[in-house]
Parts: sequence; C-alpha cells; structure tokens
Amino acid sequence: MIANLWHYGLVVVLMMTGLYIVIAKRNYVKKMMGLAIFQTSVIMLYVTMGKVTGGTPPIFVQNDDGTLTEGIVYSNPLPMVLMLTAIVVGVATMAVGLALVVRIKEAYGTVEDDLVTELNREDEARRHLSAAAQPIKESKS
Repeated sequence: MIANLWHYGLVVVLMMTGLYIVIAKRNYVKKMMGLAIFQTSVIMLYVTMGKVTGGTPPIFVQNDDGTLTEGIVYSNPLPMVLMLTAIVVGVATMAVGLALVVRIKEAYGTVEDDLVTELNREDEARRHLSAAAQPIKESKS
C-alpha cells in the first residue's frame, strides 16, 4: 500500500525544498527558482491525484449498436486541465518575476535581498536629508 504512494513523498520533498529556498536564500534569482520548484510540486500533486489506477483516458467508447460501453474506469481530466492552465500562468509569472529581477539588478547593481534593502534605506535617508536641507519657500499673498 505505501509502496504505491511514493509519489506523494516526492511531492512533499519538492514542496519543502522549494519553500526552504524561498525563505532561506537571499538571491532573488534563487528565490524565483524556489518558487518554480514549489509550483512544480503542487502541479505534480494534482496530476497524481487525478490519475486513477487502471483508468483510461476519458473518451467514451460506443458499441456497434450505438450504446456506450459500461464498466470502464476513466481518469479524471479536470486536474490535468487545471494544471495545464497553472503551468501557463506559472511560466508567465516566472517571466515577469525574472524581468523584475533584471530591473532590480540594473537599478541597484545587485540581486541580493540584504544589499537591495540596505541601498534602498540609504537612498531614502539621503532623500529625507536633502528635503530637510532645502529652504522653505514663502508664498506671496
């Protein structure tokens, strides 16, 4: 029984690996790869749940007299269709995420989370100091 459920163990290992990478790594590219691994594990979970042992593709078979053959076990097509959509959305999300990483690299010169946060704080402090140093303009009324 447990030997038939090995794929769920693989899903859990992939899911935890992806989650660990997203949380522990500071590089934005590595975080994006962690998200991709996590997404792959979720897709694998849904596809394996939709597979029925001994099931055939959900194509109805007609007898010679035009009636449908009974007693055939079909696999559920809905998880496969939903996961096909999830794959397309995941690829688009990954493309947007990586494009943002490229823009962050151009703006800050790094893709490390700590350095980007530090540079952002320094830039904010510089703006605050320069705004405080400017004289207040008096309005003429």
